[in-house]
Amino acid sequence: MTNSKPYCVPTELAGQTLAAVVRAQLPGSSWSQVAKQIERSAVRVNQVACLDAARRMKVGDLVEIGQTAAKLTNWSEQVRLLHVDHHLAVVEKPTGLLTERRPEERNWSARRKAIHPTLDEVLPNLLADSRTPRRGQNRNVPRVILVHRLDRDTSGVLVVARTTQASLGLTHQFRQHTAQRVYRVVVVGHPGTQTIQSRFVRDRGDGLRGSVEAAPVGKDAITHVRELERIGPYSVIECRLETGRTNQIRIHLAERDCLVCGDVKYNRRLDGSPFTDDSQAPRLALHAMELEFVHPISQQAMKFLSPCPADLEHFILRLRQTTHATSS
Repeated sequence: MTNSKPYCVPTELAGQTLAAVVRAQLPGSSWSQVAKQIERSAVRVNQVACLDAARRMKVGDLVEIGQTAAKLTNWSEQVRLLHVDHHLAVVEKPTGLLTERRPEERNWSARRKAIHPTLDEVLPNLLADSRTPRRGQNRNVPRVILVHRLDRDTSGVLVVARTTQASLGLTHQFRQHTAQRVYRVVVVGHPGTQTIQSRFVRDRGDGLRGSVEAAPVGKDAITHVRELERIGPYSVIECRLETGRTNQIRIHLAERDCLVCGDVKYNRRLDGSPFTDDSQAPRLALHAMELEFVHPISQQAMKFLSPCPADLEHFILRLRQTTHATSS
């Protein structure tokens, strides 16, 4: 049972389970056959293997049904520690790793969680391994407290707290918008340099998060955009977040007719027409490259940089080469 062509979940199937969507793509398959296909990690949702047959699909989710089980990633080898002290840790998150587990997945068995871990589940053991316990000393696994998040397919730098005191201090900085976050993004279109401000709601009318015009409704979302380079129909831009709403950069750009390359979720304009993305991006072209905050205990100013990863650097280089060849 296979359907190698990725399937984008349409509006009429939004809210259906993954099993129902997969079965619709495999005519003649029984529910038990579909369940086995999902259980052996042969089904991917938004480029990541998914074992949850009951997961509710959203508009724009990309479902791929493979013939063989997807290769599982050792995420512990992909996460990089940039700074560790008693109160906090700063890390580089790779693309494809959820920051924290969805509420509907929190009751999964330990074995199932181990197959598809999240950053907050990977980090405690990494932090424990970063210390060298003295002989006879117990190896305590430190806790982590999330104070902000990155989307699954976004790579880059983020900070986690390790004590309640640090958590309160960092959370206050993010709420007051004093922590600085800068992202490198590649988009279809030319947004120029501008500040985008709107009010976000969970459902803007098409089942997705987005902006509404009614001022009393929703929460403020502010993104500062700076265009760095134009490559034919594409742009390399820098986005600085003043607020940190879920999917904020992707939504704000899409609502300004600029699709983040590789985005399979916000890939339609407000009028419902699809974007054309011929970039062949290896994944979501969004990277958290800079994080600046004040250490909540020592009050020391801290700044961390995460260079653009190799896959996105190669992607940008390929766009330049393709555009140059086309224009020559």
